[in-house]
Amino acid sequence: MRDPYSVLGVDRRADADTIRKAYRKLARQWHPDINREPGAEERFKEINAAYEILGDVEKRRMWDRFGEASTRPGFDASRTRSWQGAGQGPGFSGEVDFEDLLGSFFGGGFERGPRRGSDQQLELTIDLLTTVRGGERSITIRRPDGRRETLNVPIPAGASDGGKVRLKGQGLPPRGGGPCGDLIVRLRVTEHPLLKRIDDDLELEVPITVLEAIRGGTITVPTPTGDIRLTLPAGVRSGTRMRVRGRGVQRRGAAGDLYVVIRPTVPASTDPEVLTAAERIELAYTTDPRADLKL
Repeated sequence: MRDPYSVLGVDRRADADTIRKAYRKLARQWHPDINREPGAEERFKEINAAYEILGDVEKRRMWDRFGEASTRPGFDASRTRSWQGAGQGPGFSGEVDFEDLLGSFFGGGFERGPRRGSDQQLELTIDLLTTVRGGERSITIRRPDGRRETLNVPIPAGASDGGKVRLKGQGLPPRGGGPCGDLIVRLRVTEHPLLKRIDDDLELEVPITVLEAIRGGTITVPTPTGDIRLTLPAGVRSGTRMRVRGRGVQRRGAAGDLYVVIRPTVPASTDPEVLTAAERIELAYTTDPRADLKL
């Protein structure tokens, strides 16, 4: 895994706000729905993985102290020396060495007869759209006999940050034979550069032109389940929230709503004709738009 500070292009002493701004800028630039360049999706995943560490105070502290080793599943700072000596790859970006973990689950003593193996907990980072639509992600683990195995993790629609997916019988084996424990995958959801989730509702800021704001009209708006046509009323104001029913997060047979937040934009032009048109619009204001602006 690359150094997350290098990935986001920030200094190691950067504060949380600087890191957040750098992440959002890069996420918008490299989001595969916006950037069609080859490798954009992989770059986007790398950016999310970096922010997953630097956006969390504790994970950032652990990275600063222990580096890449801190991202490994089951990492224990008090046992850092033994983990660093294992020399295996980190978490879901590579593989899990179950042999390294057996000692922490099976201490001393011997229990006669078969018993169920211990559950193993790991984390999987997914994007917001996957939680909205549902889907499947794969992970690669290493079995105690050295085999590598790829497992598919089903992500239910409506999954949330911190939610768990249990894979029956995919955990650690017991000593002396018996059924394996379960693999419990804890989900970590990254921010989306355009969408915001609020419970089961979604919020999307949509830019429109000055003419569309004044005259109204019909615009195309992307949603997680496909484009829709949205009718704007004449004179729509910036910040107006328009509700689209049933286009939010699907969960247990019901769906939240999508709220489209209107943001009129002005052209970045100093062309005389544009300025003349703007001056004509200025005449339409009957009151000072900042009259009530007081601190």
